[in-house]
This record gives sequence, structure tokens and C-alpha cells, in this order.
Amino acid sequence: MVGIGVAGFALALAISLALTPFVKNFAIKIGAMDVPDHRKVHTRVMPRMGGLAIYAAFTVVILLFLPWMPSGLLSSYDRNLIYALLSGGTLIVLLGALDDRFQLNAKLKFLVQIGAACIVVFGFDIKINLVNIPFGSAMQPMGDWLSIPLTIFWIVGVTNAINLIDGLDGLAAGVSGIAIGTILVMAALMGQGSVILLSTVLLGAVAGFLYYNFHPAKIFMGDSGSLFLGFALATLSMLGFKQITVVSFVTPILIIGVPLSDTFFAIVRRWLQKKPIFEPDKGHLHHRLQQLGFSHRKTVLIIYGIAGFFGACAIVQSIATSTGMGNWVTFIVICVLIFLLQIGAEVTGIVDKSKRPVIDFFNRLFLRQQTQSRSK
Repeated sequence: MVGIGVAGFALALAISLALTPFVKNFAIKIGAMDVPDHRKVHTRVMPRMGGLAIYAAFTVVILLFLPWMPSGLLSSYDRNLIYALLSGGTLIVLLGALDDRFQLNAKLKFLVQIGAACIVVFGFDIKINLVNIPFGSAMQPMGDWLSIPLTIFWIVGVTNAINLIDGLDGLAAGVSGIAIGTILVMAALMGQGSVILLSTVLLGAVAGFLYYNFHPAKIFMGDSGSLFLGFALATLSMLGFKQITVVSFVTPILIIGVPLSDTFFAIVRRWLQKKPIFEPDKGHLHHRLQQLGFSHRKTVLIIYGIAGFFGACAIVQSIATSTGMGNWVTFIVICVLIFLLQIGAEVTGIVDKSKRPVIDFFNRLFLRQQTQSRSK
């Protein structure tokens, strides 16, 4: 499997590197261009639709490799997983490409995303179907009335979360690449052959595109790329480990921790400011880091580091779960991350620039200790 994975990565990388310049010229020819406005960071008109190169490289390699995979290596579930990703992903890429060119209505995009999620759930019977009681051993089947909407919500939510962080050169591609790498490590540890193949090929496709997309970018991935990567990550992170439980479900949340937390803070920020939840703004993490004085490149690298930290936590949590320590490790990881996320939100002002309750509390505590030590 290692040899197949390496070959898949190399071939996808080569195809993505070769195709991206052609996609760039195609986007310019048909007018799929990203025009700067008050909300965007870039100052030049840029071609988008780069996601077509990622999708094409991924799909071509998977279709080439699939017939040659040993029958004993891929179960019927594994093949359903691959077909679900290819089928739903194709619909998502078509949606994104049309949006890159014509700026589609948000409601239409949302409905098509639900349709792609339904392909996964109803077309290939892939869904969350088990629930685990924390700090207990009982594993109970989850009824369709809950598993189906939960699965659709997860796929649509993650798809849009990746789309929301696509605001700087190389940001969405790099964060997605780190998440894919995390899934790859976990799949290797758990011996999930289908996920190893899908992850290595997708990682190669993303890496090839990132060569042209890192700052200063020559092309943007557009919605065709960010929606496809979001859909792929939602599918792989949720379905790569077959038995999804309340405890193990923390793992896929950690894998995509940066876009999910940024989306969560955006919703809270807009709610507090009494603005529509789906109204775009310049309060996302990358905006706030730049407003704090970090350069374009440093902002992206900082967020890469945060994504890597989330990925490391996901791997640790997954290993702990496999050794029977998942409940306590999960509890500790969640507590630490909630604290760090709160501190990070206050430092960056991603929710509110003026309110810093936890930092102010520690400042008061520190000043009180200083006052007491001086009085002695």
C-alpha cells in the first residue's frame, strides 16, 4: 500500500503542476476572474477556478489506480466511499466552477451542497450510524432520523468552512493539505487502505496547485477548489474510520479545527453585532492577524502552525482512543483547546476587539500577586 500511495502522490502532483497553467489560461479566456473589492485582501484582478486542476488530478489518478487495486484490499464499503467522494465531488466542482464564473445565488449553492451530501448518504449508504456514551462502553445504533441529518449537516458545514477561510494566497490549500496529511497519518496507523490511497492522491493534487497559489499567487482556487476540498475533507474525516462515535467524532472536528473554529467565531461575531450570519466581513482570523501587523506570508504561516497543532491533537486523541484512554484524553484535549481558543480569540479580537475577560482576569490576578509580594 505504501508503494501505491507514493505513486499516487507523485502522479497527482505531476498532473496538478502540469494542468494548473492551462486552467489559469482557461479562466482568463472565459472571464472567471476575482475582482478586488473592499472585503478582499488582493489588489489585482486574478484568475480563479484553480480547483479544476486539483479535482482533475485527483479524479484521473483515482480512476487510473482503482481497476488495479487488489480485490482483497478494498471492501465494498471502501469502494462505496471512493464512489461517493467522486460522485458528490463532481457535483460540487461543477457548482463551484459555475459560481467562479457567474456568481451564483447563495441559496442555490446551499441546495446543491445538500444534494451532494444526499448522494453520499442515500446513493452510497455512507452515514454516521453509531453513538458511544462517554465514559461508558455501550455502543448503540443511531436511528436514521438522527444519523441522516447529522451526516448531511457535517458535510455541508465543513464544505462551507473551507470556503470561508479562502481569503489569502495559499491559505485554504495549505490548511487543507495539513488536514489531509493528518488523515493520512491516522489512516496509516489504523490500516485503512482506501483512505490512505485517497489522502495521498488528494495531497499530491493540492501540493501541485499550491506551487502556483502560495504568495504571491498566480491563480486562486475559487469556489471550485475550496468547496471540493471542503467536501473531500468532510467525507474523509468522517468516513475514514468506519465507526464514528461521540468520542471519536471529536477527532474529525480537530482535523478541521482551524476552518471550523473560524466559522464558529464568525457566527458568534455577527450574532453579537446583530448582522446576518451569512454576511461577509473582514473579521476572520487571517484578517485579524493582518490587522495586528503580520505580513501576508507570516499570517499564512501562523495559521499553518495552528492547523498543525490541531492535527497533532487529533492524532494524539485517536491513538489514545485506540488504547482505551480516549475518554479522558478527549476530555483533557477539549478543555485545553477551549482555553487556548478563548485566549486566541481575545488576543486577535476575532469576536470582539474590546472585551477580553480571561486575559483581564489573569492580568488582575498577576497585579494582585505583585501587590501582595511588594507589601511583604
